[in-house]
Amino acid sequence: MGIPFIPLNDNGLYFDNAATSFPKPRAVVDAIHHYLTEIGANAGRSGHYRSQQAGELVFSARRELARLFGLRDPMRAIFTANTTEALNLAIGGLCRCGGHVVTGPLEHNSVIRPLRYLAKVGTIRLTVLHGDRQGRFDADDLRRALRTDTLLVALNHASNVTGAVQSLAPLGDICQRQGVPLLVDGAQSAGVIDIDLRRDGVSLLAVAGHKGLYGPTGTGALLLHDDFEHQRLQLLKQGGTGSLSNRTEQPDFLPDRFESGTLNLAGIAGLTAGIRCLRQLPDGLEAVLTHKQALVQHFIDRSRQQLDGFICYNDDTRPNAGVVAFNLRGVDNALLQERLSERYYICGRSGLHCAPLAHQVLGTYPQGTMRFSFGLFNTVSEIDRAIDALAAIAHEVI
Repeated sequence: MGIPFIPLNDNGLYFDNAATSFPKPRAVVDAIHHYLTEIGANAGRSGHYRSQQAGELVFSARRELARLFGLRDPMRAIFTANTTEALNLAIGGLCRCGGHVVTGPLEHNSVIRPLRYLAKVGTIRLTVLHGDRQGRFDADDLRRALRTDTLLVALNHASNVTGAVQSLAPLGDICQRQGVPLLVDGAQSAGVIDIDLRRDGVSLLAVAGHKGLYGPTGTGALLLHDDFEHQRLQLLKQGGTGSLSNRTEQPDFLPDRFESGTLNLAGIAGLTAGIRCLRQLPDGLEAVLTHKQALVQHFIDRSRQQLDGFICYNDDTRPNAGVVAFNLRGVDNALLQERLSERYYICGRSGLHCAPLAHQVLGTYPQGTMRFSFGLFNTVSEIDRAIDALAAIAHEVI
């Protein structure tokens, strides 16, 4: 794909990019090294030149995020430790006592757990949409679920189980018309599928730095639409910001209102480099999506031809974020993961993938599935090697 990646050092195959992308582009590693060896200081905490360089680094990252996701104001990119923290900031910040929230059937536990908790303690009333056999639903489903007291719609953009993609723009249009904020979990889609907050009607977007954006772990962001009133979000944490140090109240302006404490500056340096790598691709994110979908389709087609008992849970007629869920009939997926790792150095993930609702929709609860999730660096020849390994394991076990 034209991006130099740090090579794997054990001749293994890495198909677990839905958890964390690996390996990373060389530019990401170089950017982290540069911060740690050439800058080193904290941003916004001092006036010396190294602190100023750190501040410039952070602003560059905000600008890259704003450019990628359709924000005019880079200060509306709020850094978090991960998607989970970003989602909790949005959910906890918007959900007030007595309100109603709508969510979908493919949600990761980072969404459904805080919502279930708030429903359990009586803070909100929760509606979970059903959708089709892949968990997708349409604008009419959402329209019927909205009520006069709906505070929030929180939806998964791309499933971390099957890669199924939910169309955003029709849902965003309904939410805008009804005056209901739309919170999108973009953990699997950011860096893979083009998302524009203005075009798609997204009020809040939570993204992971360490997945499709190819940054390091410990990085994420909550992006706020330019027209979203940030004061609507209640504070979940308060503390030092490096600004207004003479006051004992939390600053009200962005991004300081939501960024207390020292940021992960080394991680942010790497995240910036990862986004710039994506922007350097000749066809941008379209090239990323095309590459990942081609790998998924090749895996499914060849597995159906060569693997007896291959069961695939994907809808291979619709867009996919680069994830495939499957089982081999008669082979426990936990055993399959163990054999793939220990004998063939192939990294995938078995089980429920922190998304029990999605597996209930697929009919794979509670046993779960095996999951392969592909990255920019993966190739067709690697997939062929993995299928040969699956065939050998199936022959041994069955």
